[in-house]
Amino acid sequence: MAARVVFTGGRVFDGSGSPAVPADVVVRGDRIESVRPGGGTEPGPGDRVVDCRGATVMPGLVESHCHLTFPSAVGHLDPSFNPPVDVSFFHHLPSPDEHLALAERNARILLDHGFTSAYSAGSLTPVPTEVRLRDRIAAGLAAGPRLRAASFERDNNPVKIGPAPQETGPAAVRAFVREQAELGFDSVKLLMSNDDVFFEGGSMVTQYTAEEANAAGEQARESGVWLNCHAQAPESIKLAVRAGFRSIYHCSYADPEAIDLLEEHKDSIFLSPAVGIMWANVHEGAEFGIDAEKTGSVKSLAAMEQLYPELRKRGLRVLPGGDYGFPNNPIGRNARDLELFVRLFGYSPAEALRATTFHGGQVMDLPVGLLTEGYFADVLVVRGDPTADVTLLQDPANLTVIMQGGRFHKANA
Repeated sequence: MAARVVFTGGRVFDGSGSPAVPADVVVRGDRIESVRPGGGTEPGPGDRVVDCRGATVMPGLVESHCHLTFPSAVGHLDPSFNPPVDVSFFHHLPSPDEHLALAERNARILLDHGFTSAYSAGSLTPVPTEVRLRDRIAAGLAAGPRLRAASFERDNNPVKIGPAPQETGPAAVRAFVREQAELGFDSVKLLMSNDDVFFEGGSMVTQYTAEEANAAGEQARESGVWLNCHAQAPESIKLAVRAGFRSIYHCSYADPEAIDLLEEHKDSIFLSPAVGIMWANVHEGAEFGIDAEKTGSVKSLAAMEQLYPELRKRGLRVLPGGDYGFPNNPIGRNARDLELFVRLFGYSPAEALRATTFHGGQVMDLPVGLLTEGYFADVLVVRGDPTADVTLLQDPANLTVIMQGGRFHKANA
């Protein structure tokens, strides 16, 4: 039988939302064997003991709105990919192998910052780079969060960025979903509404008909993939919910009818507002040439500050994940979303942590996000108490241990 790893002497936040308490966490192989309140575990022969005094032991973080194929990460900024993205950017993309290398770099950086799982919000190009990345991480050939890979977002033509224009209509949408499933993606993304970053008033333009949205939902169920979408306009949100979409991004301008509909379907819907990119555009975009008024970021951020406290009260599963991968919002800064949930949306630190652990595990549909028997041993040891101060997670120096699936990615304890 494999030797154990015993995390002892710290306070344990198990991800459920319960307060952190003194406890030991025992890992055997790639799973949590037990969590022992009060501690006092006697190590056996060959056990590795990790002293967690003065620290909090918690589940690995889950990024719910991930773009590992976007070019910017901490220490590696690419000013050429900036909102609004110039269409010329897509004429100078790296080769598939070069793009995979970039994505692997980003994946390692995200894991270095404590994110042991990631749910993609869309690939940068139609090439299945994320599928390759997901499989290489799973095989231990690359370091990074376990990944749910998502397709390039289908815009239904009004944006006209990226590949050749798509045919429209229910049959064309069905074909797209089926093709992306055959490429191996876990989920398929549609740009259900447009965005102000592309043209003034774009966020209020719904791009798909009810027939097209329903066709997408039917095909996704037939093909065994999930549907995700960018949706800001109220009608686009309603179409997505009724068609069975799983993850809705932004959702900024939900009207009362949309809010009620979201609440009615709260057990099947996940929301990722991507507050990180809006905050970065408004407060840190000027040096990168971003006009936060013109891109709609000022308006969107203000709308989120009104909407998401209400969705929190109604029990919606709202997850941190902030559209990281732009030069003013690089991959590696992801934990700042937790602070924004507390400052702007009224979450307590423990609620924000639960959103990125327990609810993160739910969106991944994997046994992650909790420290409990039988779950994957994704474990962070954090100096101090992030249940009182979530900003501690923004400094990777505070992460003394990062364990993923029972393997140490980092072990400074």
